[in-house]
Amino acid sequence: MTDTLTAAAIQYEPLDGGITANAAEHVRLIEDADDHGCRLVVFPELSLTGYRLDHLEDPGFWLKPDDERLGDVREICRRTGVTAVVGAAFRESDGTPRLASVALHPDGSTETTFKACLHGQEQELFTPGQGVTLMEMDGWRIALALCSDASVPEHAAAAAAANADVYCVSALYTKDEEHRLGLHLGARAMENRMFTLLANLGGRSPLGESCGLSGFWGPDGYPLKHAAGTRTEVVPCVLQRSRLEKYRRPTGNAAGETAI
Repeated sequence: MTDTLTAAAIQYEPLDGGITANAAEHVRLIEDADDHGCRLVVFPELSLTGYRLDHLEDPGFWLKPDDERLGDVREICRRTGVTAVVGAAFRESDGTPRLASVALHPDGSTETTFKACLHGQEQELFTPGQGVTLMEMDGWRIALALCSDASVPEHAAAAAAANADVYCVSALYTKDEEHRLGLHLGARAMENRMFTLLANLGGRSPLGESCGLSGFWGPDGYPLKHAAGTRTEVVPCVLQRSRLEKYRRPTGNAAGETAI
């Protein structure tokens, strides 16, 4: 178990050209995060294609298990020792369509989590996931979530019940949703005494202009670090276990609550 975990929230403005073009750009950004000493790198929702649900009639916009188009991403993870979480429309081996975050580990293994709280057109295209996916890095327990999952307190509470230290949200929040974004990420952190991380899709999508603000919140609910704009940006942050312990330590009162 390590006292610190260096992670990066990647605010990413997708390229035209689908999975192949964006995978190459993911490699460059993972290298950038590695230069900052990051062990965990989290990309936004649908980072490999952009939020283009209108393109999903094309089978080429779907990721599949062991997809060869992620070969270079897997290799950079192996070479740097970084775990990268990427976003894609994902079709399971049995054909089930999912809106997914896919974690690529340095040892070549993968873990997937599927968006549970689908909304709008997503409900017509994808099958919702169940539960929360957790992975472990250097003794840190990392929970993965996608966008509107973070708006449901029970989702983050389930992660906390499984002893998550960091709740990583891959998302698309648009202009004029800044307040909503801050409430979701800050409240989930404070309610559950864990760090929260947001990787927000940058640029413009059919839903509108991104509001940016990819970054980190502490277990007190206050923001730690944010992206400066709305375009592609690597936002690194050192997370300290002592900060978690400060807010998780029992105060000895009758209710067993931890003081803010």
